[in-house]
Amino acid sequence: MELEHYQQIALYGFIGAAIFGAISSRTQFCTMGAVSDWINMDSLTRLRVWFLAMGVAILGAQAMHFTGMLDLTQSIYLTTNFTWLGHVLGGFIFGVGMTIASGCGQRTLVRLGGGNLKSLVVFLVMGITAYATLRGLFALLRLEINGPTTLDLTEAGLSTQGIPDLLSYLTGISTEIASIICVVVIAGGAIIFALRDNEVWTRFDNLLAGIGIGLIISGAWYITGVLGYDDFDPIQLEAVSFIAPVGNSISYVMTYTGSSINFGIAVVFGLVIGAFLYSILSGTFRLESFSDKTDFINHFLGAVMMGFGGVLSLGCTIGQGISGMSTLAIGSLLTLVFIISGSAFALKMQYYLYDDLGWGHAFKSTMRDTLPGQGE
Repeated sequence: MELEHYQQIALYGFIGAAIFGAISSRTQFCTMGAVSDWINMDSLTRLRVWFLAMGVAILGAQAMHFTGMLDLTQSIYLTTNFTWLGHVLGGFIFGVGMTIASGCGQRTLVRLGGGNLKSLVVFLVMGITAYATLRGLFALLRLEINGPTTLDLTEAGLSTQGIPDLLSYLTGISTEIASIICVVVIAGGAIIFALRDNEVWTRFDNLLAGIGIGLIISGAWYITGVLGYDDFDPIQLEAVSFIAPVGNSISYVMTYTGSSINFGIAVVFGLVIGAFLYSILSGTFRLESFSDKTDFINHFLGAVMMGFGGVLSLGCTIGQGISGMSTLAIGSLLTLVFIISGSAFALKMQYYLYDDLGWGHAFKSTMRDTLPGQGE
C-alpha cells in the first residue's frame, strides 16, 4: 500500500522520535533533572548537555535557512504577533508544573514508555488540559491573557520576531550579517559552554544526547520543511514539541476514523515506542505507580500546569527551548528563561517545605535566595 504524502512525513517523524526516545531513555536526558542537578547539587553537566543539543539544533536549522532549503520565517516561532506575557507567564507556569510532575512533556513520554504509570496520568491530564487550552474552555483564559498584551512587531518595522531582525533593526547592519553574528554568539556560546565540562565531551552518553538530539531537531525541520514541501499537499513547517501534540494525539485516538495523523502526533507516539523498546531491550522496563495521595496530587497539578503553560507559551523545554531556539526567536528565548526560572523556584520551594515550617516560610526563604540582595 502506497502511503499518502502526509503519511510519509508522519512516518519519518515517528522514526526520528523513536530514536529520540531511545537516546533519552539511555542517557537520562531531562531538562527538569538538569535544573535540579544545578539547584540541588551545584552540577551543571546535564544542563550543559541540554545546551549542546540546543547549539547543534541552531547550527542545523540556520544552515538550512541560510542556504534556502527551508524558510524558518514560516514557523510559528517567528510570527510578528509577539505574545510576550504568554511567554513569560506560560513559561513560568510550565517550569513549576514540570518540577512537581517530575519531568517535562518529553520526559513524561519517555517515562511512560519505560512503564511509569504516574506518567500515564500526567500524559492524559496534560494532553486534555493542552487541548482545552487550544480549543476548549481554557482557550478563553488564554485569549484573555494573550489578546490585550500581544504586540504587532510590524508596527515597529520588524518582519519577524527573530533575534537577528531585532539586532539588524537596532544596529542598522544587514539581516544576513546579524544572523551570522547571532548564530556564532548563541550557538557557539552554547556549545562552548557545554564542552567546557570534561564530563560532557569525554562521556559517550553525554555526547550522544547533546549531538544526537540536536541533529534530530534539525532533521525534523528538514522533514517538514524540505521533504514535506508540496504545493498541492502542504505540510505545516514544525520541528519537535510535546504539549499541544499530546492533546492532539488524545483527540486523534478518540476520533480515529474521522481524523488524519500528522507529524506532531506521530512524534508523540514515536517517542513512547522508542523509549519502550529501549527499556525492554536494556532490561530497565519497570511498572511504577504513585506512592501516596500527595504524590498523585502533585503529578495531577503539575500536568495541568504543563498543559496550560505549554500552550500559553507556545511550547515546552523541547518545543521552545530547542526547536524554537533553533529559529533564534525572541519568544523562545523568553520562554526558556522563564521555564528555567519557574523550575528553579519550585525546586527551592520543595527544599524549604521539607522543614515543615509552612508555605509562608518556604516562600520567603525562596524569595530570599532568588532576589538580588535579599540574602545579605
